[in-house]
Amino acid sequence: MDTALREKLMTVSVATLATALYKRGLRNQVIQGVHPVKAKGVNMVGPAYTLRYIPAREDRNQLVEFRNPQHPQRVAVESCPAGHILVMDSRKDPRAASAGDILVTRLMVRGVVGVVTDGGFRDAATIGDLDIPAYHARPSSPTNLTLHEALDLNVPIGCGDVAVFPGDILVGDDDCVIVIPQAIAAQVADEAVEMTAYEDFVVEKVKSGTPVIGLYPKTNDEFTGEFDAWRTRNGR
Repeated sequence: MDTALREKLMTVSVATLATALYKRGLRNQVIQGVHPVKAKGVNMVGPAYTLRYIPAREDRNQLVEFRNPQHPQRVAVESCPAGHILVMDSRKDPRAASAGDILVTRLMVRGVVGVVTDGGFRDAATIGDLDIPAYHARPSSPTNLTLHEALDLNVPIGCGDVAVFPGDILVGDDDCVIVIPQAIAAQVADEAVEMTAYEDFVVEKVKSGTPVIGLYPKTNDEFTGEFDAWRTRNGR
């Protein structure tokens, strides 16, 4: 992933990105029902590497499956590229875990920059204390084999009602996660950086007692000069 793009996306919120995507007609890009296991205070940014689960069938999903070196969940952990984010389609079903702390630790050590599931993680408290950002629906202790069969790697998936294609850019903050189509990620990042600068200016104005009408959105031209001066003072 381009370093400049990553650095820009590290400075903007999911909310701002959602507005930038909304302007482009994309209204369903925030992964629903998924939240940080533990807030990190910094953004998760990276391209998606995907794992798809289907409903488990008892004759195919006994504990012995974990002895198979080609088990897709284990292969995903060892093949997700450094700098990427492992995104799992668990069908919005957190009754059984998508992964646990050992696998997430392995991802972290390998340089993966985040992990997302629309299901749950076991050992969630331990995962929350790791340096790698992790997002899920809720803690879940049962092993994934209980309800999920890991099947496909790096294919288009659905995660929290959002289509995720391999290489799409994910951004997660302390609220949630958004999916940006790779082809427009640079444009969206540039616009979000501009929007963030204006929003920071607006917050200062509002805290000082300025009404929002005419200020946000900026329909009163008197704020144009003030904003330009604010950017100069703040190096924005």
